[in-house]
Amino acid sequence: MLKKSLNIVQFFVASIIVILPVLCTADDIVIVHAGRLMAVPGDSVKSEQSIIIRNGKIAAVKPGYIDGKAIADDVKDTLVLHDLKDMFVLPGLIDGHVHVTDELGPNTKLGIVERSDAATAMFGIRNAQLMLGAGFTTIRDLGARGDDAVFALRDAINMGIIDGPRIFVAGHTISPTGGHGQRHGYRDDVFDIIKYSSICDGVADCRRAVREQVRRSADQIKLVATGGVLSETAAGTGQQFFDDELKAIIETSHALGRKVTAHAHGTDGINAALRAGVDSIEHATFADKDSFRLFRQTGAYLVPTILAGVSVAEIGSDSDSFFPASVRHKALQVGPKMIENVRRAHKAGVKIAFGTDSYVSNHGLNAREFELLVTAGLTPLEAIKTATVNGADNLGKSELLGSLEVGKYADLIAVDEDPTVNISALRNVGFVMKEGQVLKKL
Repeated sequence: MLKKSLNIVQFFVASIIVILPVLCTADDIVIVHAGRLMAVPGDSVKSEQSIIIRNGKIAAVKPGYIDGKAIADDVKDTLVLHDLKDMFVLPGLIDGHVHVTDELGPNTKLGIVERSDAATAMFGIRNAQLMLGAGFTTIRDLGARGDDAVFALRDAINMGIIDGPRIFVAGHTISPTGGHGQRHGYRDDVFDIIKYSSICDGVADCRRAVREQVRRSADQIKLVATGGVLSETAAGTGQQFFDDELKAIIETSHALGRKVTAHAHGTDGINAALRAGVDSIEHATFADKDSFRLFRQTGAYLVPTILAGVSVAEIGSDSDSFFPASVRHKALQVGPKMIENVRRAHKAGVKIAFGTDSYVSNHGLNAREFELLVTAGLTPLEAIKTATVNGADNLGKSELLGSLEVGKYADLIAVDEDPTVNISALRNVGFVMKEGQVLKKL
């Protein structure tokens, strides 16, 4: 099935104009002249720097504007120079919570059963390229329906068949029967077609569910610890898996070398997942003092997804909202609380990683989350760190991502203004490079 999906992707890409065409390929040596450079968010910003890239990775960062000919080892080496002397350069951004193959709207529920797996992959290409154009060179997909679409998309990008951000895939969300990860509002026989979640009940079954996602080549594991806003059920936002089930999921994930994150709104589910050893919590809307203590104690990350909360509140408060009554009530209850909760978490010293839950909001508008994080009390620099060094650490990929240091991927972006002064500058990314390839240049 994967091979079939990849062939369809190849045909599709060969038949249309790709949204973000490659402007160059990774050369032996690429040099970027940066007017201002934040190589490691949190360290000082330096002026007039040269980033030297070999075969897609950072080889050196040197002061001054280096002449490429002076560092070529061989006359046959190809040299490409990018002049960003008038721009502010920083690492490529990381969004740790998206759903790349879908997007919320009035027809989403119908589209889930109408769209084939291949068509879902096609839609994912569009969404991935929108996020790449917005400066997000790495994303983590936390739950996608179907058999192979999101895996085919990830693999096609990795193989260079299409352009897109690097994707870490969770596959199907691990959910109990009737839980938030299981779609609601369809006939029973339709659920076999949707294949949105890996449903499990009881310790042994939950271990099986994790192993099944690892067999599918999931990079990370995502579970639902509590109810959610968009479930068409009046089940609330409290704990759904029992403690022993949570422990089984997390221990099995770790034993198989996978990090695991938990969707959690209600206090009981947040704290239960943290006690069970989860690596991060998505949303954490009703976290309390005990939650913050557990975050600090375990070192788990909070991925706030404020943009998702704001988006559902905006949709829910519309007099013509397409949300059913059960969803609308939860949207108006949960959405407005998220900014204040992040403010409290930040003051409590909780580690925060960037995530938008894009699908709830439109893909490509991910950078709006930066403004919301600043509204919640983070400084612009702290907000940037959530999507760079913190984002890489949350993924367990700090050795390759999150900063522009020797040996790491040459993922970088450039903007016209200093985002540590005006965080909204990240809404207008003018230059995007991923592994030494320029994928956007205005």
